[in-house]
Amino acid sequence: MEYKTAKKEHTKQIYQLVQNTIQAIYPLYYPREITEFFSSLHSEETIASDIQKGIVKVLSVDNCLVGTGTCEENHIKRLFVVPGLQKNGYGSTIMQHLEKEIAASYHTAVLDSSLAAACFYEHKGYKTLMHKELSAGNGTVLVYEIMEKSLHTSTLSINYDGKFFTPVINSQNGEVNSQTIFSYHQNGEILWAEYSGGDILKGHLTGTVSFNGEMDYYYQHVNLRHEIRSGKCHSVPHLSDNGKLELSEQWQRLDGNRSEGRSVVREIFS
Repeated sequence: MEYKTAKKEHTKQIYQLVQNTIQAIYPLYYPREITEFFSSLHSEETIASDIQKGIVKVLSVDNCLVGTGTCEENHIKRLFVVPGLQKNGYGSTIMQHLEKEIAASYHTAVLDSSLAAACFYEHKGYKTLMHKELSAGNGTVLVYEIMEKSLHTSTLSINYDGKFFTPVINSQNGEVNSQTIFSYHQNGEILWAEYSGGDILKGHLTGTVSFNGEMDYYYQHVNLRHEIRSGKCHSVPHLSDNGKLELSEQWQRLDGNRSEGRSVVREIFS
């Protein structure tokens, strides 16, 4: 996997990636006029201009372009991943890099979100500041959200190695509970943990830690019924009122009905 600043020769590839993604995803949320309006916002000329400014990034896997993102000052824009390769963590990887770049000079990151992307950004800790409307011509109106994320309030200089956590809140469809203990390990940006207790016989997770302590990982466990469960999770750290480290987690099962849920785990034995 390679993340780098886009060059002039990437222009047509980025343009095609963006246009293909818009045509594949946006008609699910917007009428044709709005979809075409989005396409016009990301013209080849506009992309070429941003590349010339040095603000466009690309993510490649095995020399194939899988995603792109643009960052102008603290404004993230034009974040797209090849439709058939979404939900593989590529969008999260681009976001982490862009946020790290922004955090060097700003305390917050802002972005304009379409309906198609709002849920993704919410999972990454972005909050809606306002809803805005923009005329797209022919009487159609584009509705989008202005979203913001603080990049420093969650920067706690965390190293998870040797820390233990237990759930204090979990969605009804989750299987971990207050009797489940997570034992974390960390080596640089690599994170892993074992967990058991309550309804869990044995479980483990493996993932990465970003510069601000946020985690993205995959988990797998065997429950008391000897069923195998697996899923993915994005976790955001913060300090609770009593000074304990807590992780607010948004997860999705990758087995069965692929249901989603939220949980909070709290540090223990610290």
